[in-house]
Amino acid sequence: MSTDVTTARDRRLVGPADPSFPVLHGRPDHGWVNDPNGLAHVDGVWHVFFQHNPAAPVHGDIHWGHASSPDLLTWHAEPVALRPTPGGPDDVGCWTGCLVLDGPDRVPTAVYTGVGAGGPEQAVTLVATSTDGLRTWAQEPAAVAVPVPQEGVREVRDPFVFEHGGHRWAVQGAGHPQGRGRLLLWRCDDLRAWEPAGELLTSDDPVAARWAPANTWECPNLVPFGDRWLLVVSLWHWRDGTHALDGVSWLLGDLEPAEQGLRFAPTDGGALDGGGTFYAPQLLATDDGRVLVWGWSREDERDPADVEATGWSGVLTFPRDLLPTPAGLAVVPAPELLGLRREELPGTVRTERSFEVEAAGPVELLLVTPDGTPRPVVTAGHDGPVRILVDGSLVEVFEADRATTLRAYPAPGCAWEVRGDSRSYRLAAPPR
Repeated sequence: MSTDVTTARDRRLVGPADPSFPVLHGRPDHGWVNDPNGLAHVDGVWHVFFQHNPAAPVHGDIHWGHASSPDLLTWHAEPVALRPTPGGPDDVGCWTGCLVLDGPDRVPTAVYTGVGAGGPEQAVTLVATSTDGLRTWAQEPAAVAVPVPQEGVREVRDPFVFEHGGHRWAVQGAGHPQGRGRLLLWRCDDLRAWEPAGELLTSDDPVAARWAPANTWECPNLVPFGDRWLLVVSLWHWRDGTHALDGVSWLLGDLEPAEQGLRFAPTDGGALDGGGTFYAPQLLATDDGRVLVWGWSREDERDPADVEATGWSGVLTFPRDLLPTPAGLAVVPAPELLGLRREELPGTVRTERSFEVEAAGPVELLLVTPDGTPRPVVTAGHDGPVRILVDGSLVEVFEADRATTLRAYPAPGCAWEVRGDSRSYRLAAPPR
């Protein structure tokens, strides 16, 4: 449930001055943010790249923004990493991709979708490298993968690279507005010479059809997960003459040999997040076996006039851990986030921008308007212990191994109210 009571356009509150702006999540002060890209942990530093329009809070002229953190708590704005190349294959935008530490020298290499004058239907895969600690990047003009036209596929994008069986592979999302989602597979031991290797998975698979119905699968991620493999896809549908972003599914299964390469055989699945504004997550499998995930939360239910007036749109979630369980997987807050907790807050009314609610049972969070009207945001805790992390307009709920991302937009003079037996803590980044 979202609650929009913002009057920011009347008060001209821009960027972080807007009470709805999430100050702990590491997004730029202005402009558009969508898909997380290129997650990496290099030399003890966490790096998160993301789709970004620095000029306006709308999707267009997409760059790769960049933030880094030593601890997953304090985020530092880095220079823009990738920029559209005038007249080049990414002239329209540098869209979603991943980051590979390539070769014996572990050269940071961004692998991404380049959209040029031909639009998304003629997107190609491009690479860029960094030699200064992921701060600046050299974008290479030659496409490393150009999808071959095939029936039932209109768009191919969002490369994600993984290793299996002593080789390096890449998977891309694909589909058609009147078709069904599919994943294309490439062999890419040489990141500059990709070889098509057929399809990794299609919606003909009954498990995939049940848990991940879509016209196009976007932003595929495939990582080792315990003794299985975890696949995550975002669900793109064509509806009423336009596209709809309909959530994110996970599929758990095995990789099997196939005629051209590999086949993913899923056995179970589910929703990665229960909220309506969570989309296009990216996974990071670390060297110590950990799997983290960040997702994009959209402003779907905010008044477009408020978005324009405040100058920002979109935010990435807090990092979450994905854990294998007998039921499939658990989604829990990264344990580092406990480091954001400060003093315990008394009473039931919260005027802080950022706070956490912890309860062993049912609890309700409401947003109270300046005239005293309470508007429900979420009720949780009926299935056991619950944590609710609030940062501006972003509300992240964790209970029973599930996550739900919600939005509620406080205006000046609003307050939060917590009902139920619980404890609350102010959240703040550690002092520098």
